[in-house]
Amino acid sequence: MARRETPAAGPGSRALIVDVVRSAVTISRGELADKTGLTQPSISIIVRDLIADGIIHEIGSTGSTSGRPRKLIAIDPANRFGVGFHLGPDTLTCVAIDLTGGVVGREVVPRVPHEIWPADRLARRFDDFTECLDLPRGRIEGLAVVAPAPVPGQPDTAHELGLLRAELTDRIGVPVLVENDAAAAALGEFWSRRVSRDQTFGCVYLSTGIGAGLVFGGALHRGAGFDAGELGHVSIAYDGRPCPCGNLGCVEQYASTSATVRTAREDPGLRARLPLDGSEPSAYDAIARAAVNGDPAAYAVLDQAAVFLSMAATSMVNLLDLGRLVLTGPGVALAGSIYARRLRTHLSRTAHARHRHSLAVELSAQPRDAAGIGAAALVVQAAIAPGHTAGAAA
Repeated sequence: MARRETPAAGPGSRALIVDVVRSAVTISRGELADKTGLTQPSISIIVRDLIADGIIHEIGSTGSTSGRPRKLIAIDPANRFGVGFHLGPDTLTCVAIDLTGGVVGREVVPRVPHEIWPADRLARRFDDFTECLDLPRGRIEGLAVVAPAPVPGQPDTAHELGLLRAELTDRIGVPVLVENDAAAAALGEFWSRRVSRDQTFGCVYLSTGIGAGLVFGGALHRGAGFDAGELGHVSIAYDGRPCPCGNLGCVEQYASTSATVRTAREDPGLRARLPLDGSEPSAYDAIARAAVNGDPAAYAVLDQAAVFLSMAATSMVNLLDLGRLVLTGPGVALAGSIYARRLRTHLSRTAHARHRHSLAVELSAQPRDAAGIGAAALVVQAAIAPGHTAGAAA
């Protein structure tokens, strides 16, 4: 690879180095030069600054062909922390992660559906959560609050959170970010899985709605109005069910957890033997639990939802030529294998580039917490790889 001179202190070069070290786990300076195309002097300056900032550290050495040992570097996980709050359908999930994306603390607090807590209440929750974990305030890089993307004609949660952002920042004394949950979940999966920035990476977030997050070159793709990834509003039936967005046949009306619960409640047999009259999240979990335990009708309902989701996922995969797709969100927490199997089968027949490269379809290891983990990852990335954060949602 031809060497290119880049200003050593530039955020883009710093982000590049952090991404390569993160995905490699351990690496030498010489290997960094080979993978990035930066000159050795630039590598040395950036690495020295990152060590001084406590972001990376030397962890030993290994042999080389020249006989001189090569010093290895890695992310220093416990030097900084990010905190994320996820406003789910009826809970607030609080997560703290270290610099590698490892979860160091988690807490789930009930809340009234659609309720936006005022800044003082969010600040108290932040203080209580971080104090219980004994996280030094000076090592907390910030807080990100994430929520579902707004539905046209309904209250815009992100906008309301944006209005609270300045007051919340003043109260807790660290930077505050706001993002949608699907985009955050994608970044969290990208960060904690140590995915290379060279991969074209996508994430499908299945919940009461359906969202997607896209990571290109190590950075979230947000679109002109921070609205990229609205997979739920891909139409799979031109004359299908009406959607609040104004379109017909949106996949969200067929494959979201809300749609699946509606379908199950219309089945007299399922309604008779499953507890479907409670909240949508509890009803969906009952369907998923029954499906994986061998109930044929419950399985059929989920499998059909997975078929519908596969149709929309094919459009996204073909449009963006993805190389890796992760399924996450509460909708795949209990019965994710049903969705993963259906998507793998469908995409093996319909992905346009299937004969030219493989497409990995994977399940999240922590689907219920993915958005909260991703929120905290937004903070970590903004702090240690700022070249990716220009244009972050306000």
